[in-house]
Amino acid sequence: MATVELRFSALPEHVRTARLVAAAVARRAGVDEAVLDEVRLAVGEACTRAVGLHQNGGIPAPVKVLLIEEEKQFSIEVGDEAPHAVPGGPGDGPGDADVEIEEDEMGLAVISGLVDDVEVSAGENGGSIRMRWPLTPPVTLPA
Repeated sequence: MATVELRFSALPEHVRTARLVAAAVARRAGVDEAVLDEVRLAVGEACTRAVGLHQNGGIPAPVKVLLIEEEKQFSIEVGDEAPHAVPGGPGDGPGDADVEIEEDEMGLAVISGLVDDVEVSAGENGGSIRMRWPLTPPVTLPA
């Protein structure tokens, strides 16, 4: 299992770099060429979301992206350190946060539309979006 870890300051201009790195590592890992645009778009959406959460929360920590090549799949995990409100918990009331929640839900909907296998986790200490794609088996040519 090979893993590439990328950390970048929570600035929008670094999202493009994260997308390019993710696509390059996905291609090398064996993700089907036809899916690479979806990988780029999904990573861009997840990183933009994480950058926004860090900027809105005044969090100086970097955004973390893990690119994980396993035997039969390729995974990308985008992590943030922003505290996420737990439904029904403190901070889960009406107000300006409603607009941010709508934007967050829209970004997650876009990612879900691009990636079949998505896992979202969130808590008081941050959250992550893990996306998985199958690897294309190598083509063997007859001798």
